[in-house]
This record gives sequence, structure tokens and C-alpha cells, in this order.
Amino acid sequence: MHCLKRLRTTNAGVLQLLKHAVNSARVGSDSNGLSRIEQQSQLLCTSAASHSQRQQPFHHQAVNDMDEAECRNRLISGMEDLLFYTITEGKEMIPVSQFISALRSTGLLTSDPRLSDCMRQLPMLYFHVNPLHLWKLAFRRKFIIPDFEAFASNINQLYYSTQRQVGGHVADYIPQLAKFSPDLWGVSLCTVDGQRHSAGDTKVPFCLQSCVKPLEYAIAVHEIGTEHVHRYVGKEPSGLKFNQLSLDEEDKPHNPMVNAGAIVISSLLKVRGFLGVMEYLKKMSGTEYVGFSNATFQSEKETGDRNFAIGYYLKEKKCFPKNADMIAALDFYFQLCSIEVTCESGSVMAATLANGGICPITGEQVLSAEAVRNTLSLMHSCGMYDFSGQFAFHVGLPAKSGVSGAVLLVVPNVMGIMCWSPPLDRVGNSVRGIHFCQELVSLFNFHNYDNLRHFARKLDPRRQSLDDRNRSVVNLMFAAYSGDVSALRRFALSAVDMEEKDYDSRTALHVASAEGNVEAVIFLTGTCQVNPHIKDRWGNTPLDDARQFGRDGVVSVLTEYQRLYPCSSESQSETEDQRKSGQHQCNTVSC
Repeated sequence: MHCLKRLRTTNAGVLQLLKHAVNSARVGSDSNGLSRIEQQSQLLCTSAASHSQRQQPFHHQAVNDMDEAECRNRLISGMEDLLFYTITEGKEMIPVSQFISALRSTGLLTSDPRLSDCMRQLPMLYFHVNPLHLWKLAFRRKFIIPDFEAFASNINQLYYSTQRQVGGHVADYIPQLAKFSPDLWGVSLCTVDGQRHSAGDTKVPFCLQSCVKPLEYAIAVHEIGTEHVHRYVGKEPSGLKFNQLSLDEEDKPHNPMVNAGAIVISSLLKVRGFLGVMEYLKKMSGTEYVGFSNATFQSEKETGDRNFAIGYYLKEKKCFPKNADMIAALDFYFQLCSIEVTCESGSVMAATLANGGICPITGEQVLSAEAVRNTLSLMHSCGMYDFSGQFAFHVGLPAKSGVSGAVLLVVPNVMGIMCWSPPLDRVGNSVRGIHFCQELVSLFNFHNYDNLRHFARKLDPRRQSLDDRNRSVVNLMFAAYSGDVSALRRFALSAVDMEEKDYDSRTALHVASAEGNVEAVIFLTGTCQVNPHIKDRWGNTPLDDARQFGRDGVVSVLTEYQRLYPCSSESQSETEDQRKSGQHQCNTVSC
């Protein structure tokens, strides 16, 4: 099976202009050359309609002849051409497996809801880009983790090193939890851009248990408001076990992350009902797996003597809202603890918290920014049972653990992670989960108080390599020298400044013009609309180089392009300022 790209019709006016320029120089007379020129002219047409602030007269008449809808269709068509040829490296046909491999290298999964339209097209052997901006970000490496393959490789190494950790015991005070194998171990992550990676037993359902506490608190704050919620529950770490019968000085549960606080929050949410909370969790997970274990629910009720004791203690101290039913609140609390997720769906929930309440794979605003901020604050100070202080010290990230062996970890504004391994340490945290989190911040500068400017030993996956620019200049010049238009497309889509200069202050347009690579010149001028007036260290423009080396075809194209380019020295100064600020991009790519 193959994924095909069907070329659209080109703009006749622009095509005729290019044919005239090329034929006058007696090049491109063979049919293959003409076909390639036609494809380039189509990109020229679409680029003209895409840049409202730098609209070039080179295509002005052609654009005037098209209505608004046709302009938009041509714009999308041109971007699809650019994206397709970037993925296929210039080929007209590739295996579907190669397309999916290129997709996964960016961190996106074929199951991503944002790509559903494109995935439906694959069985019909047709490539369709939807949504366009997502593909642009992915293949320009503009996601939060630019080099996702390298990052995923590091995560795999951490996973396998953590897998060797032994010790701990599977929780057995809830009979249903005791049935899980101590060898199960999975890690899934999801970035705020929806990049996904999983290792191990990430599709096995398990109950959230205490990991549901920050989620129900966030829903309560979103629905009811911070002030109302904290009339009934505090914000301070308790310094006691999570199931202790203890209240603060105001006779309120210390925080929402201990059992007493979570039971009170359940009484506040009871009016929304179980299905209402499930709907929130499904939205947070991007509609990925969220289930319910009735067997665990029954086990919770049958063995929940301590929680019933906490409930009666709270009732005695009048901690519940007026007219609240304590038994109903406990039952609701047991139900919430019995909600099932997988590492994969749990990581999307964590990423929704990392992303300010917006689910990264659907783009839906599920929770308010205030609810997320409050939740992460309490997770940071109270989320890891009696280990919260040490976890904040060593890991420095908001997290919540559960006796099922789950650890929900949030790297704010970067990603969410769900670890799961049933064996627990003496305070009830997953042995492997804790070790993984510690190793994660030892390798990457994710700790809240890591110095992001002056770090020496830690990796920052949010940064691109310092050698990228030098390498991109060399590759850009070589592509222009060899006339490799497919490579130029890839550089343009990757947000490379197409007006970068080498040590002689020559641009790619200088090099392509001197070598007589007409198609490369057409791409650089038409699609990227680079400045033709830039001078090298000898004072020569690209047109000067083309004339010096007798490249008549290039001279014809550049003469027409330079004549209609609305700038000279003033434009060159503007372009230089744009480059210094790092904002100049290829016209088509930035549309």
C-alpha cells in the first residue's frame, strides 16, 4: 500500500511567465524538466496568496484573477505539496509505513484525534494535510521537545534501568489490588504539544486510587470555585499518614490530598454525580481509555473501615457541607478511587494539567487555569504522602501517587507522565515510580529550581543543539549548489532562515544563481520570496553572479523578480533586522 500525492493544477499566468523565462534561456526543453518547473510554479502561485504583509507584485495579477476561496484552496494545496515532499524527500510515492515512521519521529501517534482526517485518507491512497498548522509545527521541529527521537531514547534507557529495581510489596489491604503482578512496569508521557511515548506495560488498566484526588479537587475548583472549596478543606501538609484521623486548627482536613480532604471534596462533587466526573476525566484523557472496576469498588467498601472511621470523625466535627450525606460521600469516594486508566490515558490527563487545563491532543479547555494552578501547588507540597517533602526536594515537580502503584507526574508547561508499578515502599509510593522520577530530573533539568541558563551536567530537551545553525548553513548552501529543491523544501519547512549567509556573506540564492540552478532559484524567489538585493562581501547580488557566469535562464527569472520586488536598500536593511531578531522565515512556511 502506498500513500500518493496528487499534484494540483497550476496558475496559468505564473506558469506562462516561468515558461517564457526558461525558454528564452534555452533550458528545460525536455518534458521531465518542464514537469518539475510546473510543480515549482504551482508553489510560486500559492506563496503569493499566503503573505499578506509582504505580498509581492511578482504574482499580483495572478492573485487578482482568483476569488478568495480559490486563493485559500491554492494556499492549502501549496502547503500540502511542501509538507508531502518534505516527508517523502521529493518522491511522488512512498510506502504508508514510511509516512507513519516520519510521523512517529515527531512524537505524534496515528491515534491522535487531531490527525483523524489524515489517517482516514491513508486506505484510499491519498495524502491530505489536516490540520495544516499541526504538521507545520511537527516537521519544523517547533514542538516543545524538538528532537523527540533522542528524548524518547533517553526515556527508554531510564525505563530499563529502573526496571531492575526490586523491593517493595504489592498493596494487599484491598484484595483486588493484591492480584497484580509485581513485575508489571510501564511509563507513558505526553507533552503539551501532544507528543507521545510509552515503554513497558502501558496498556494494562489499573485503578487511580489516590491519583484521583488532585483530579477531583481540580474539577471541584473549576465547578465551584477556590473560595468555596477551601471553606471545607485546608492547604497545608499534614505531616501525618494519608489515612490519619486528624484535622487542622480550624477543624478542617489539612489538604485535599489526604483521605479526609478527598472525602470532603467528594461530598462537594456528589451533586455532579459519578457520570459527571467521568465525563471530565474522559475529556482530560482526550477520550482515551477511562473505565471503572466494580470489583475494586466492592473491595474498597468491604475493607474500608478506616475510611468509614474518618467519615464519622468528619461528621462529628461538622466538616461536611450542610445536608451532605456522609455515607453517600464515602460511597462516591470509593467509586472515584475505582476508576481505571492506563499509563497512556493517564499521561494525557497529566499533560492536561501541564498544559493549563487544555487537553493537548484535542485542544479542548477542560479545566480553568486557576483550578490547574491550585492543583499543581498542592500536588507539589502534599501529593506524595509522607514522602512529599523529600520528593519536592529531590524531584521538585508536582506529583501524586496511589496505592495501586501509580505515580502521576507533571512537568508544568512541558509534559505529563504516568508511571505504574504495583510494588510499594513503606509509605505507599511505587518503588520504581519514585526511582524513575528521581532519575528523570537527574538527567534532564526539569526540577523547578534547576538553572535553565547555566546548566552543565543536565540535558534540556527543550533546546535545539547549538550546532544546528552552522550545520543548517552548510546544508542549505550545498542544496543550493547542487540544485536540490527537495532539500530546500525541507529546510524551508524546518524554519531555516532561507537568507542565511556563509562566511563570504553569500546566500543560497547567490549560490544557486552562480551554478545556474533555475529550479532552485524559482523556489527561493517564488516560494520563499528571499531578498534578491542582498550583496556578498564583494558587493555582488545574485543577479550579478548569474550574469558573471553566463546563467541566462537565471538572469531572466531574477530580472523579472528583482524588477517587481518592492525594495532595494531599504528592504535589505529591514531583512537584516529581521534576521538579527530571529523572526525572518520562509514566506510559505510562516503563512
